[in-house]
Amino acid sequence: MTAVAGAVIALSGCAASPDGPADDTTTSASSQPPSPELDVAGTFDIGGGRQMYLQCSGTGTPTVLFVSGQRASADDWLITADGVDSAPVFSLVAEQTRVCSYDRPGTPVGDSPSRSDPVQQPATAAAMVDDLHALLAAAEIAEPVVLVAHSAGGLAARLYASTYPDEVAGMVLVDALSEGLQDAMTPEQWQIQIPLLRGDIDAAIAEYPPLEWVDADTSFDQLRAAPPVSPMPLIVLTSDEPIGPTIPALKAAGVIGDEIPDDFGYVTDAARAKSQARLAQLVPGAVHITKTDSGHNVHYEQPALVAEAVVTVVDLVREGADSAGG
Repeated sequence: MTAVAGAVIALSGCAASPDGPADDTTTSASSQPPSPELDVAGTFDIGGGRQMYLQCSGTGTPTVLFVSGQRASADDWLITADGVDSAPVFSLVAEQTRVCSYDRPGTPVGDSPSRSDPVQQPATAAAMVDDLHALLAAAEIAEPVVLVAHSAGGLAARLYASTYPDEVAGMVLVDALSEGLQDAMTPEQWQIQIPLLRGDIDAAIAEYPPLEWVDADTSFDQLRAAPPVSPMPLIVLTSDEPIGPTIPALKAAGVIGDEIPDDFGYVTDAARAKSQARLAQLVPGAVHITKTDSGHNVHYEQPALVAEAVVTVVDLVREGADSAGG
């Protein structure tokens, strides 16, 4: 897939397999430095006869829990883009505190199936929250945690923070998908956006039927109905790579259908900007980083920037702060 194709597919909330970006190929994975030593790497019984995979490294509190985007495994935070001279986010933050990441059901690892037991798809934010809560209890992860979420993982992180306010001390949202994208569009525009959100999911499901895909509309409604997020340190990082200019080339390449208007990318860009700004208003004092020099996968392209944001929130939590001071 071309780089411009990845710019649109990015909006699906898709992320990557550990062998490289599976869906948003605005970047490609480089050969990785050695992974940090994992003192936890295995599955936990979350009830109902199901097992979920969790991996952890590092020491210190609070624990940072990484929440990957749609279809992306725990290893998504161990990826960097070609040419990036930095350790991945997981490794950088593990030098400062305890870090964990996990596989949601239907998140393959390279050519291998997910290490977590499959469930019926599509996934919703509420179902993801239920699974995560059960997993953290089963693994006896110390709370409160700092949640770091990319793309569609932001739906789960925000709903978790709303549902269990005493268990979340801070958040970092990395180009996170939100209901604000839909709210910033007319109903007619949203119908055009839906195929772009789905990306290549139908072909991927044909190859791997248990593959995770997120019901965005239902998840958005769940977030709208949730209590507000309690005051906490929050940093929002937003991709600054525009989609608008890419639509004609995508159509010419057959990546998207001719029914998509040539100027629709600019509609998406405007809606995304509004939705990201709204995320930065979730709690008082949130910090919004808009100069990222990155596409959707900011954690691949700018791992040091993302890690710095995470460590900043960790330090603020340690100090007892209830905002990022923005």
